[in-house]
Amino acid sequence: MASDAESPPQLEATSPEVKEYQRQKVTVVLVNTLLSLAWLGLLGFAFGPELGRHYTAWFGREEWLRLLASAVFLAITLECLTAPLDFYSGFIVEHRHQLSNQTLAGWWWKRVKSYGVGGLLGLGFVAGLYYLLWLTGAWWWLAATAGWLLVTLGLRQLLPVVILPIFYKVTRLEDAGLLDRLKKLTEGTSLTIEGVYQLHLSDETKKANAALAGLGNTRRVLLGDTLLAQFTPEEIEVVFAHEVGHHVYRHLPKMIAINVIVSLVGFWLVDQVLTYCAASLGYHGITDPAALPLFLFIVTAFGLTLSPLLNALSRFHERQCDQYALDQTHNPAAYRSAFIKLAKINKSDPDPHPLVALLFYDHPPIRERLALADAAQNLVSGE
Repeated sequence: MASDAESPPQLEATSPEVKEYQRQKVTVVLVNTLLSLAWLGLLGFAFGPELGRHYTAWFGREEWLRLLASAVFLAITLECLTAPLDFYSGFIVEHRHQLSNQTLAGWWWKRVKSYGVGGLLGLGFVAGLYYLLWLTGAWWWLAATAGWLLVTLGLRQLLPVVILPIFYKVTRLEDAGLLDRLKKLTEGTSLTIEGVYQLHLSDETKKANAALAGLGNTRRVLLGDTLLAQFTPEEIEVVFAHEVGHHVYRHLPKMIAINVIVSLVGFWLVDQVLTYCAASLGYHGITDPAALPLFLFIVTAFGLTLSPLLNALSRFHERQCDQYALDQTHNPAAYRSAFIKLAKINKSDPDPHPLVALLFYDHPPIRERLALADAAQNLVSGE
């Protein structure tokens, strides 16, 4: 852990390297998103019915096999489109900017594990969705929303104890002195100190991070080992208090409720569009497995339309937690130092273009977050 005597970092003008790094990352996200959406649209509106005829020729009227063929073909083709850009962004760019400790073999092994986990979850989701679609008929979108809620709650609970350990080592935080500091910040919040864990990121990245994950008895704060190694105890208290703020303000349950509403509207929209145009496009109605790409195109386009609003809500939640951290630690200097360190270590742009922040940022830019500390410091000093 860093020494208390270490001088706090200063926020400097954004370097050309940071601007270039962020530009490359945002460009890959944008291109990947547009490529995926375009491919879903091409399959859904042009090639899907012909592919459906091939599935029928191979499997007859065995709907489950036709659905499996449609899902596997879609997954493989999307992966072929996006994997090169993912490798460029997640491996080449990270190494180019000295942010990665990951070996090439490590990158591919993590990718293989993501295929296994994501493939099983994806197939399970598609199978459950079409089961409800075939079973409940015209009201499938209501049943699908209820199913989505159950899946979301289950995954949220399993994430920190089952899914995350597949990709990262997770251990209980053992630093008694630090735990004593953090315990004071959990008093009166119903979050216990036993729920603080160390997330071992350093085998993969130099970046520092922290998160609140889980539901119920799996709720825990995860502190990256990269953060614990480079931040002072006071700075760690700020980061920890921020994560506690998510628990206090019940942000996870609130976001789950909002996502359920979004899912309800999205599934209803799919029902309306497919009911109107599926037959005219050459599908055998809304329940045709070959229409899966069209289904996902509508859901994806709807989600992208709402993403600026959802990002704005997320930024509001983050500002609440930033203020909570300041109020609980009473240490604007440590708050300021912590976020300046995060910006430097993670090569974050403190002054992104407003449009970039609007479309891609689910956290406020660092400059905005520091303004809270300046305001708090001014109150303390009586200015």
